[in-house]
Amino acid sequence: MKTNRKYLLQIFLSFFKIGPVTFGGGYAMIPIMEKEVVEKRNWIDTKDISEILAIAQSVPGAIAINSATFIGYRLAGTLGAIIAMTAVLLPTFLIVVALSILFIFVQDNPYVESAFVGIRAAIVGIIAFAAYKIGITAIYDKTTLSIMIISTALLFFLDIHPVLIIIVGIGMSILIVKVKRLLGYTIKLERNDK
Repeated sequence: MKTNRKYLLQIFLSFFKIGPVTFGGGYAMIPIMEKEVVEKRNWIDTKDISEILAIAQSVPGAIAINSATFIGYRLAGTLGAIIAMTAVLLPTFLIVVALSILFIFVQDNPYVESAFVGIRAAIVGIIAFAAYKIGITAIYDKTTLSIMIISTALLFFLDIHPVLIIIVGIGMSILIVKVKRLLGYTIKLERNDK
């Protein structure tokens, strides 16, 4: 595991760039994080990002901070986790403080209200794109497609907490894998596009 200063600075700067995008929620930063740590830096694989995001969503806390912490830890241990978490949190914190002060002076301005309408619409697009990118690696057979459809239906039509959906998804996956093994089916645990 690399822990030299230059490498730690690269981790800090990468996550510092990702941090401001979390304004749309943690999911809005997923495409930016993937572009930075997978495509540009080549630190981890796309499959790894999906697994990290799954873990980050299933533990308490903000997904952006959890993801940064997990990736930072994978890259440079405890120090990497602290640096990545601080870097992703710091720009957002500074921007929120500055915007809070500014908002007092411009809160009734029609241009500001219009800008927020546009920002909200753009964030929906970013989140939809992130869902698509995660779906490419997470949904790879009839079983994973079925779990996704059932989970989505439960969230839409019943008042079930998302954490319960995650727990049910885990249980369904374990049960399905055991049944498939008993019946002698080949078990696919990831997409095989190679």
